[in-house]
Amino acid sequence: MKATADLDHEDTPKLSIEKGEKNMTDAITIHQLTKTYLSGTVALKGITFSIKAGEFFALLGPNGAGKTTAINIITGLANKTGGDALLFGKDVVKDYREARALVGLVPQEFNVDQFEKVSKVLYFNGGYFGLSRPERFNRIGRLLKDLSLEEKRDTKFRELSGGMKRKLLIARALIHDPPILILDEPTAGVDVETRRFLWDYFRQLNRQGKTILLTTHYIEEAEELCQRIAVINKGEIVALDKKQNLLALLERETMTLHLKRKIGRIPKQLQKYHPQEQDAIITIEYNPQKEEAQEILDAIQAAKLPLLKIETSRTTLEDVFLHLTKK
Repeated sequence: MKATADLDHEDTPKLSIEKGEKNMTDAITIHQLTKTYLSGTVALKGITFSIKAGEFFALLGPNGAGKTTAINIITGLANKTGGDALLFGKDVVKDYREARALVGLVPQEFNVDQFEKVSKVLYFNGGYFGLSRPERFNRIGRLLKDLSLEEKRDTKFRELSGGMKRKLLIARALIHDPPILILDEPTAGVDVETRRFLWDYFRQLNRQGKTILLTTHYIEEAEELCQRIAVINKGEIVALDKKQNLLALLERETMTLHLKRKIGRIPKQLQKYHPQEQDAIITIEYNPQKEEAQEILDAIQAAKLPLLKIETSRTTLEDVFLHLTKK
């Protein structure tokens, strides 16, 4: 059960938006990046952020917020209207070849020849980056082993399961061993077991030093994997901070009291907590920094309620995300 805190509470701390700078030590630097399509649609409105080398960073936002547009500009798949995008100091436009070699992209869509074999997909992609035949064979073998695709090396792409197709896209992005990996919805449509496998694999890559930029609809994925998170909405960065600071933005916990029957009137012992009653359920929301859970439990006991059970929950990253994108 999720907490349903008062999102506009006057005690909600103000969250600052970090400003990116052109820093050669940053893996990715985005400065005042804009994108307006020929139709007049403004996809990006001067977004600014930077990602440190070796960081696991998430870019969250609802559909149409500008996430994929930003990624397409970073990887050279779309032209910017204004601003700068740098990869380890290399401009993605002026230094296209050098910048493109620094990044591997795992796209949302399966943009692979449906009739091509797994090993051939990787072999040809390695050739795009100038890898020799021995280098390609060596890396293909290692990636297929790491991603549990060895038995599928001669299988056509169209014959793979959804999870295996995702794994192949990841292997393709890594074939030239780039220092930056961009994951655009990397676990969409996969089963729970495969998702957990991929999470562990991404953590391993990050521990080895790869900078990872993740966009995902699974907010628990960002909460599980990433150190810092940026929230983008309608082409603007509305928040950027460490995961812990984002969660503190709406620091609330909830006690839900399930009663044997509706009581009609809130006991005086609980009135100071402004509980909400609906049928035979009472909900109490509180700030753990200001109110002790034990104090509330003592008040519940003193009220002698006809209790069935008590459930507790706390603010999640999803609560914060919904709050920021609504506002």
